Amino acid sequence: MIGYVTVGVSDMDRAKNFYTNLFAEKGAKVVIDAGRIAFIGNDPAAPMLAVCEPYDGEECSNGNGGMIAFAAASKDEAKALYDKAISLGATDEGAPGQRIPDRFYGGYARDLDGNKLCFYVFG
Repeated sequence: MIGYVTVGVSDMDRAKNFYTNLFAEKGAKVVIDAGRIAFIGNDPAAPMLAVCEPYDGEECSNGNGGMIAFAAASKDEAKALYDKAISLGATDEGAPGQRIPDRFYGGYARDLDGNKLCFYVFG
């Protein structure tokens, strides 16, 4: 259903490094690099994350209420992704924990350009 999600970035090399390192254990790499936009994932036929310098040349910004949620296989993996994001320079937006009893566990961070991320698992 989702082909890719795009986040605006101010430094392409820094963003590509952040996201490929963050998801290295999932085999993430730059699948397509077209200069001002790069698609990160492990298969162009599967959902990807695109990092992009804004087309209009203005500074990137993140939307109020906008967030990208990355599914994890377990609570341990969700926490590990959150911890790794923080170690790569992301900032805390809500430490990993149970949000909805027995239904939703998640941790929240902002990437190097302020885009809000969630690492979560249902159940």
